[in-house]
Amino acid sequence: MATFEKHCEASQREFGNPYPEIHRWLDEFHGVEPYMTRHRKLRHHAAGVKQAIEIFGDYAEKVAMQHIIIDLKEEGWTESDRFPLDKFDYESMGLW
Repeated sequence: MATFEKHCEASQREFGNPYPEIHRWLDEFHGVEPYMTRHRKLRHHAAGVKQAIEIFGDYAEKVAMQHIIIDLKEEGWTESDRFPLDKFDYESMGLW
C-alpha cells in the first residue's frame, strides 16, 4: 500500500508541493472500522475527486487523481481501464 509519505513525495516531484491535506483527506478512513484497508471505495473515484475540488479548490483535481491512480495501480488497475465513477462503481469493478 502506498504510504502517506510516498503520496506526498510524488506530489512534490510532480507539482512542487506535497499537499499533505489532500492525501490525509483521501485516506481519512484508512484503519477506521468498518473500512480499514477498504477505505478507498469511499473517495478513490471521480466523485471523490469532485469532492476534493469542492473542499480544497481546483488544484486538488490533479493531486487527487495522482493519489488515486497510484493506489488503483496497486490493485491491478491500468490506465486502459475506466476510472471508477463512485463508491458503487468502484465496488462493481472488483476494486477494494
